[in-house]
Amino acid sequence: MEDTLVRDKLQKGIYKVINPLVRGLIKIGFTPNLVTVTGLVLNIMVAIVFIKGAEQGNRGDLSYVGWAGALILFAGLFDMLDGQVARLGNMSSSFGALFDSVLDRYSELIMFLGICYYLVSHHYFISSLAAFIAMIGSMMVSYIRARSEGLGIQNSGGLMQRPERVILLALSAIACGITGHFIGGNYKYYVPGISFHVFETMTIFTLPIAVMAVLTNITAIKRLRNAKKALEAKGR
Repeated sequence: MEDTLVRDKLQKGIYKVINPLVRGLIKIGFTPNLVTVTGLVLNIMVAIVFIKGAEQGNRGDLSYVGWAGALILFAGLFDMLDGQVARLGNMSSSFGALFDSVLDRYSELIMFLGICYYLVSHHYFISSLAAFIAMIGSMMVSYIRARSEGLGIQNSGGLMQRPERVILLALSAIACGITGHFIGGNYKYYVPGISFHVFETMTIFTLPIAVMAVLTNITAIKRLRNAKKALEAKGR
């Protein structure tokens, strides 16, 4: 409950900052659906950057990861803007809400496609598996909420909701790209007595993905349990 209150206060603070931009978009003719489509296009570009990095870059070149992270953050801004454009522009509709939810799922899946392609291509097989599990968890977090609401239950709590996922991926990717520029993408740290490295530059990006893989699925399970309790309380 406290987490939800903190998250709501933070969200209201962010909206105060971006509302001038929202009003500007409304003034030049942007609709909520157009903002949503823009977010999808940007996430397609994120996947393209990762795929280009897989095909044209080498394992030690993490610049593609950094630029993709910056683009994830920019695309995430549009994920926040569409709802505000609908509210401030009095353009809310049931179909608009559905359209937003559907394209958000496409956006996230396409982004993870690019990440998995990059990791597999550069032989980060365990990390690619973690990314795939994180993708599953992300989809289930959203699906369980939507299915619960269809049954008349509000079920939106837990960690690693979409804004948190976007911020974590974006910042870790940006940090990975910047660190790779200064210390090199092939940097590895070894502990005496251990035959394998315990850290490499890419870990800055892949470790948060592994954390996301765990937390998204924990959140999904928690929401499923919450839905079960709520349905039982209603005698259903």
